[in-house]
Amino acid sequence: MTPFTYERASSAADAASKAARVPGAKFIAGGTNLLDLMKLQIETPTHLIDINKLGFDKIETTPEGGLRIGALVRNTDLASDMRVRGDYAVLSRALLAGASGQLRNKATTAGNLLQRTRCPYFYDTNQPCNKRQPGSGCAAIGGFTRQLGIVGTSDACIATHPGDMAVAMRVLDANVETIRADGKARAIPIADFHRLPGDTPHIETALEPGELITAVTLPKPLGGRHIYRKVRDRASYAFALVSVAAVIQPDGTGRVALGGVAHKPWRIEDADKDMRRGAKAVSERLLAAAKPSRDNAFKIPLVERTLAAAIAEARA
Repeated sequence: MTPFTYERASSAADAASKAARVPGAKFIAGGTNLLDLMKLQIETPTHLIDINKLGFDKIETTPEGGLRIGALVRNTDLASDMRVRGDYAVLSRALLAGASGQLRNKATTAGNLLQRTRCPYFYDTNQPCNKRQPGSGCAAIGGFTRQLGIVGTSDACIATHPGDMAVAMRVLDANVETIRADGKARAIPIADFHRLPGDTPHIETALEPGELITAVTLPKPLGGRHIYRKVRDRASYAFALVSVAAVIQPDGTGRVALGGVAHKPWRIEDADKDMRRGAKAVSERLLAAAKPSRDNAFKIPLVERTLAAAIAEARA
């Protein structure tokens, strides 16, 4: 592990300001992804800013009737909160599908949003990877692509976002609250938070240098049936080949977001209009621009079948 310095932040504004001023600085809370990447020399921060004492560990009701989830709320606490289980069940189910209990006890809301891809070529430092080393090339293109993206990809990167929580938050239309290095706050719609790879796959989010996530807000409850289905190679502690987050109303209308298929949680709002027509119509709209490889072309019918199962579960 490359040597680094460490400090505990005294306030959010102080943490953001220092992170912007110190080259190579990173925030750390649970560290469930960052520490692994540091051990592999994929992440080599020069300075770690510990934000665990900033108090962003509460779940509160908003004046609009939604929820404000602090950036440091642990995944276990979020999944078990009765308000989340009752009104935002798709989020609770996504979190419980996401990792082992030990990891959920440490992982935070903000860290979950910021976790990096599990593309095997990203993790293999002997292989070129534009996400790890911009301009070096993408070994995944033309390589083994079973786990990788089929939509929203580019000639520079075909990696997928690995998380489950963000897929559920995308279907709920959450907002990510932050504080910038200059002390100003802003809210980023979850739809705009994660970026597609384009020519700069190493720039993964809309965050500015030093910008710190303080909370995620959910709008007032949507009602309906909340379904999260995750298809993976083994039943426990594996990343999604395909996942479906769906909120389906009694009249058959609803909304859906996909995981495991793109560089970010994948949702096309126009596809929601086809929910009454069934899984085939919705999946065709969602994946109209798909460019699968030989290894992962199976994801296209798998999305349709997984969505069909979710719709059937909601109607049962």
